[in-house]
Amino acid sequence: MKLWVSMLLVAWFGVLGCVQAEFFTSIGHMTDLIYAEKDLVLSLKEYILVEEAKLSKIKSWANKMEALTSKSAADPEGYLSHPVNAYKLVKRLNTDWPALEDLVLQNSAAGFIANLSVQRQFFPTDEDETGAAKALMRLQDTYRLDPDTISKGELPGTKYQAVLSADDCFGMGRSAYNEGDYYHTVLWMEQVLKQLDAGEEATTSKAQVLDYLSYAVFQLGDLHRALELTRRLLSLDPSHERAGGNLRYFERLLEEERENMLLNHTEAELAPQEGIYERPVDYLPERDIYESLCRGEGVKLTPRRQKRLFCRYHHGNGTPQLLIAPFKEEDEWDSPHIVRYYDVMSDEEIERIKEIAKPKLARATVRDPKTGVLTVASYRVSKSSWLEEDDDPVVARVNLRMQHITGLTVKTAELLQVANYGMGGQYEPHFDFSRRPFDSGLKTEGNRLATFLNYKDEQDAFKRLGTGNRVATFLNYMSDVEAGGATVFPDLGAALWPKKGTAVFWYNLLRSGEGDYRTRHAACPVLVGCKWVSNKWFHERGQEFLRPCGSTEVD
Repeated sequence: MKLWVSMLLVAWFGVLGCVQAEFFTSIGHMTDLIYAEKDLVLSLKEYILVEEAKLSKIKSWANKMEALTSKSAADPEGYLSHPVNAYKLVKRLNTDWPALEDLVLQNSAAGFIANLSVQRQFFPTDEDETGAAKALMRLQDTYRLDPDTISKGELPGTKYQAVLSADDCFGMGRSAYNEGDYYHTVLWMEQVLKQLDAGEEATTSKAQVLDYLSYAVFQLGDLHRALELTRRLLSLDPSHERAGGNLRYFERLLEEERENMLLNHTEAELAPQEGIYERPVDYLPERDIYESLCRGEGVKLTPRRQKRLFCRYHHGNGTPQLLIAPFKEEDEWDSPHIVRYYDVMSDEEIERIKEIAKPKLARATVRDPKTGVLTVASYRVSKSSWLEEDDDPVVARVNLRMQHITGLTVKTAELLQVANYGMGGQYEPHFDFSRRPFDSGLKTEGNRLATFLNYKDEQDAFKRLGTGNRVATFLNYMSDVEAGGATVFPDLGAALWPKKGTAVFWYNLLRSGEGDYRTRHAACPVLVGCKWVSNKWFHERGQEFLRPCGSTEVD
């Protein structure tokens, strides 16, 4: 049994050693933590059994000695008059009691501590905890969930009950505070107070919560409420030095505001806010559109457009393999044309691809627009790996199938990329193709400017590949997702939902070779579930006769 556990630990460590923290970016890798925690529980229970056995021996010895000493202490001389009793007393004190001392001093926790120490080096880090907290806040914002709903675990499609305690909510608020995110600090600290006021027991005190909350609302510009919360804090803890200093500071600021109002000859009082604060504007111009599509709102699939969408059997332009077994093809969007294919991958193929991809998963990166260095980014939360045909016959088989379906050659395509999304896993709006700086169709405000800078030299974007731009995207959904995780196109108002075994396909380039900017798309945060996808990016070279050029720039 111990040998089997040791081998299992070695296997886990082999996988975990490649992870280098960032567990929150991949649910697939987080499953390893479940088994690691299960092993720790088993180790802890073994320690408890050993401790209980030791205590049982000590208790038995104590009861035995209690009965003996109560008898001997009643008549010491009479008791010791028997030579056997005298001998046994000497023996007990010289041999038996030191033996008991050794038993008490035995460190039965050594095995558990050793196991814990070994596994701790593969535990999630502070970065993981912060990332996990940010993921919950991302879901909170995207799907318009209030902290109370999240705290109660009332999420759609969930099979398991999960709640956040007041201490958990305090951890959420503190994570937001440490990141300078005072908007979410306020929301989560208010939730802590709500649960504490309801009588929930917690190690977190109201004074601790009010300390964070008062400063956070001050940072949001609500001076009146900051003053009120600070007074409430001092009523609970009059000796709180920081609160005392803040109170004097807030009162001075409020007095200065009143004096300024008098100097400006106005009698109107500054209206206090009502404790409701606006979510700060961020870097993404189409944030509202993107998130509404993720919720299934604002989809522009009008009845007129829907009449232009059809289902059919797809024979792959006469491909022999598809003439025998055509694929079911469904139009998802008319212009640009986006289609979905059904039963593209079997469950066995999906599981095999996940199996060979999992050890290779690494945090998905983007190229820093200023330095050109690949780096992680909050707007892309997933792990990915690249599979070659030599890795397994199933990879070659799936690649050939995508070639038959699309009618495009995979000889110049990129390797099969497999991605697994973690907590709140997402990839915010982006293009799959490279952009030219002189393209007048490029929008340069907000996030798109960063993308523009990233690809400021179009000729070098895929220069090392020598295969031209990414002409098309073939995206395989390898799992169902209980809630969230849609692929959305903000400029179109389109939303495609994951269905295991299906695949969606679209062209990124017009026939002229110019980028089709309508294909800017995003992977919505996964609310509930584990999202696995794989994709193949087809490149221009080799497609000249398979997808001929158009006669105009907009073909």
